[in-house]
Amino acid sequence: MKFLKSILKPVNVYAHCDIPCGIYDPISAKIAAQTVLKMAVRLEALDLSGGVTKVEQPNGVARLIRVKEDHAEIVRNELDILWHDYFKPEHLEKYPDLHEVFWNAAKLASTCKQTVSSESATDLVNSVDKIATIFWESKGVSYSDPNAEVRFGS
Repeated sequence: MKFLKSILKPVNVYAHCDIPCGIYDPISAKIAAQTVLKMAVRLEALDLSGGVTKVEQPNGVARLIRVKEDHAEIVRNELDILWHDYFKPEHLEKYPDLHEVFWNAAKLASTCKQTVSSESATDLVNSVDKIATIFWESKGVSYSDPNAEVRFGS
């Protein structure tokens, strides 16, 4: 056993669910995308033309950037879970552009990490909304209907 442990080094592996639980929801991606947009808007609104006059200024900017980038990564991770774990080949029959929609959303999340653009962040929110619409349609629920009954695990 000692020999095996010495040649087989353990590696941490992370997954949404190993059961599988069947509980999926694009809301985490939506909240994260909206956070990316909010941070981009705040960063674009900063007036740094007078230079740095207080130590709090660069700290505040760094924090906004950190939150923006962290949440863009959350979007990518949450969309990956939906893309890889929830959607199946039968969904592709009904939504033939599904892979392209997810791929473009992931690329937008990367763009939002790399830049400060409320336009890109708005596109990200819209892409996540499109995915959420497809997701809920696949469950027979209207995404835009606030009174829709949501059934988990179906």
